[in-house]
Amino acid sequence: MRELANFTHKKVTIGSLSISPPLKIEIKNLNIEGLAKADYISVTPSILGCLFGKIAFNDITFIKPEITYEKLSPAASGALSSKPAAKPGIKLNKLIIKRILIKEGRLDFIDRAVSSEGLKLTVRDISFILNNTYQFPNSILARFELKGIIPWQEEGKIYFVGWLNPVKKDIKASLKITDIDGVYLYPYYSSWFDIDKARIEKAKLNFTSNIEGLDNNLTAQCHLELTDIVRKPRSPEESEDKVGRVLSAALDIFRALNQGKIVLDFTIRTKMDRPEFGFGNIKMAVEDKVSKARKAEFLKAQNILAFPGQFFQGMLRGVTDISKALFDGTAAVGKELQKTTEATFRRESGS
Repeated sequence: MRELANFTHKKVTIGSLSISPPLKIEIKNLNIEGLAKADYISVTPSILGCLFGKIAFNDITFIKPEITYEKLSPAASGALSSKPAAKPGIKLNKLIIKRILIKEGRLDFIDRAVSSEGLKLTVRDISFILNNTYQFPNSILARFELKGIIPWQEEGKIYFVGWLNPVKKDIKASLKITDIDGVYLYPYYSSWFDIDKARIEKAKLNFTSNIEGLDNNLTAQCHLELTDIVRKPRSPEESEDKVGRVLSAALDIFRALNQGKIVLDFTIRTKMDRPEFGFGNIKMAVEDKVSKARKAEFLKAQNILAFPGQFFQGMLRGVTDISKALFDGTAAVGKELQKTTEATFRRESGS
């Protein structure tokens, strides 16, 4: 326990510790103050691994572990960086684990980089299993599966499955998160979208990603789908403002491009040992989709009544700002519909 306290710089307490034959260590009621706790932990060391000069375990099991991770604001991180560097920990190639099992786990992630009070994200009912992480004397593929529940306003689910080689830093996996509360995550994209002006009350999304990595270079092909959006109603005397008209136009664009669905596809390239993801990836995907709308089949002349070609006149002039392009296009819809209707009437009347 002293080594664990020195490593975490936290107060560590346990309820009990026992060792049973042939060699199984059991810990009850572990508490690392402010960082983690668990009802039960069992550890089975590997004698064979020790003979190869490794820190090796045949099995590690956690029952009801709870971990709290806090991401500091940039200012706080800078202040911490002035402290002396911590002593290096255990090297990955010295630590090998044949099996890890987690039951009824919980993760609380507090992001103080996005807001001063911190945005809290929780995953509960976590089940995780990792098998076959090594074969003496070299590491081999580790297969893993993770499931959990995200308690938004409505419960979401996370499923992550695949394999990785932690030494070579190779990975192939798939990630699926359903029923994401887009309104709760608003602080992450508040700098480029005003949710109040858009009158969005509810937004639900589903996210999937196919992940591949080789030599620490990770590529994730991502798919984001908006399944439900609810906007606050306007009073009869209240007219829709510019932001509302732009949003309606944008939703119509995405539905037309994807057979009535609202989807975004984008690619993330990062490092396996230092993965980074920002909502800027989604913003770029939106801009890319709008710019490609001019090439879509639905802009043909026969579809003019559904989506007039001049609807995208702002984009055809090379406008890069999404809001301006969509707003300019929205203003053109009425004019184009009027011209088309008048032409049709003239043909039918024979004038």
